[in-house]
Amino acid sequence: MTAIINYGVGNLFSLTGSLKHLGIEAVVTADADEIRKADRIILPGVGAFADAKRKLSDTGLIPVLNEEAGNGKPLLGICLGMQLLFEKSYEYGEHDGLGYIKGEVCPLCEDIPENMKVPHIGWNKLIIKDKSNPMLKYTSEGDYMYYVHSYYAKKCEESLIAYSEYYVNVPGLVNNKNVFGTQFHPEKSGEAGLKMLKAFCEVR
Repeated sequence: MTAIINYGVGNLFSLTGSLKHLGIEAVVTADADEIRKADRIILPGVGAFADAKRKLSDTGLIPVLNEEAGNGKPLLGICLGMQLLFEKSYEYGEHDGLGYIKGEVCPLCEDIPENMKVPHIGWNKLIIKDKSNPMLKYTSEGDYMYYVHSYYAKKCEESLIAYSEYYVNVPGLVNNKNVFGTQFHPEKSGEAGLKMLKAFCEVR
């Protein structure tokens, strides 16, 4: 069973629909016991980093996530959920993340030309750095994924599995042991995204 963390900032409808389409049992929950019983955890997220971190903290679930991730349970952060996995973010100030993956989240606008749009919205092809990663079990080089974001991860080379180009290399998939993150939305990325969700749900 897959536990999808409900802390008030997630794109829960599309995500639960995608998992249902794949025939994967999932529960949207903020209950610590359900999360502990689950085989894997998904941390979704849309919006601003500081607000999301505060709402996640208010649920009292951060110690539970620390415990479960520390025990080796597969954890996937999606979009803002991925950004929360890093050590810190510089979105409207400096904010601590969960620290599961080394790196920091920085404004995209500071590293791309002024004529390029922010937020970065749309389909971009995935460039694979480590094909052996279990999240890429059903993914091919050049598969297109759907992005919506104004900030991106930096200083995360050791966890970088795949990226997309938007003038700069935008980390699309990162991984540290049992913790995974996608900057793109697999639940909005058509068949390619479904394949990646399927691969995550097969991680043991």
